[in-house]
Amino acid sequence: MSEYTHILVPVDLRQHSHIVLQRAAFTASLHKAQLTVLHVVEYLPLDPVGDTLSPTPMEVTDELAKQAEVRLADLCADLAIKTQNQIVRIGATQDEIVEVAKEQQADLIVIGNHERHGIGVLFSRTEDRVLHSATCDILAVHLPTD
Repeated sequence: MSEYTHILVPVDLRQHSHIVLQRAAFTASLHKAQLTVLHVVEYLPLDPVGDTLSPTPMEVTDELAKQAEVRLADLCADLAIKTQNQIVRIGATQDEIVEVAKEQQADLIVIGNHERHGIGVLFSRTEDRVLHSATCDILAVHLPTD
């Protein structure tokens, strides 16, 4: 079995993102692999107000992406992850994770796995979709419930 050379770690920038990032960084150090950190901002396609004076959905999404870049940089600073290894994308989370993994030729994706309870079980599970769509190995990091 060969070692991993490029690890992609998508983070949602919520409370436990640092746990996923630390686990990915540790794995990257063991394998002497490159580490790329990704955050995906979901595109907001509809203008719920319909008010021409309000910002357009694309303007709101672009602003969210700018804010995400700052938050991602803060998260990566503790582990000295370089800016060129930080990516913010706009789109469908699972699609962007799989696409970036292909573009970066990642051979491992380290992703957080949030346990779901009650009605939350019925909603989209990004981890499951990535698991079934990615062409590389997946390491799921079990995260505490919020």
